[in-house]
Amino acid sequence: MKKLRFLVSLHNRINDFQVAQAQCAEATARKLGIDAEIVSAEDDAVNQSTQLLKAIQDRKEARPDGILLEPVGGTALPQVAKAANAAGIGWAVLNRQPEYLAENRRQGSAPMFAVSADHGEIGRIQGRQFAALLPSGGSVLYIEGPSRSSSAQKRTAGMLETKPSHIKVSMLKANWTSESATRAVSSWLSLSTSRSTRIDLVAAQDDAMALGARESFKQLIDDQERARWLSLPLTGCDGQPATGQVWVREKLLTATIYLSPLTGLAMEILVEAIRHGTQPPEHSSIAPVSIPPLDALVREKS
Repeated sequence: MKKLRFLVSLHNRINDFQVAQAQCAEATARKLGIDAEIVSAEDDAVNQSTQLLKAIQDRKEARPDGILLEPVGGTALPQVAKAANAAGIGWAVLNRQPEYLAENRRQGSAPMFAVSADHGEIGRIQGRQFAALLPSGGSVLYIEGPSRSSSAQKRTAGMLETKPSHIKVSMLKANWTSESATRAVSSWLSLSTSRSTRIDLVAAQDDAMALGARESFKQLIDDQERARWLSLPLTGCDGQPATGQVWVREKLLTATIYLSPLTGLAMEILVEAIRHGTQPPEHSSIAPVSIPPLDALVREKS
């Protein structure tokens, strides 16, 4: 049996969830007996598109049998997907549910599907965490991912769906990295309006941005102000065993939400589909989990 070769395209090599995705891909490839090349788009959608098109347009014997990508931009590269489909290359999209999948699946025989976390439920869990941590209400400083990200949009919508009406939210934008969140929060803290805004909890749509917010508080000059911000509950998302879950145990984060890496399930589905000549379900999802559990947050607060 031919040894399959996959190309795995991820956002970057920095974000803890992207690192977990890469590690999971490597471990799953070893388990399944396939080769996996992991490339970083360096947070650049054009660069990601160029990398993938180069692989698709390579000589036939050098092309990958399948591509797994977590799109940097909001479109999930429809033209690149079409090229992969025409070349008979399997295509697995991570953390998105692109509309083009249905049409491409009708037009070609290569497996094409998506595997994602339930981003709406992630947001709903965040809203429930806010309710547990602020039972009497209050205000949240909420750091979102970039506007182009459908994951960020769905997490925000889910959070707004479940947060109680007596909890108000002020939103900032960052780019899934600690550094971008530090800059965003530091800029907000420098505004005169921030001094008159009472904040009771700080939350971010991933753990890296939550730690970036914490770093901006540590840089405050006024001792009393710095101590007040650092004493606030701080929540994130991703909850990887080596990072977010450790930060919860060390009290750097009050809570997080665990997302299982998606590359393992996507690889298993893609290998099964290629080897048996089948078309898998168009979409599979992985459920997120609050860490600690919501009832534990309520008990800790009470």
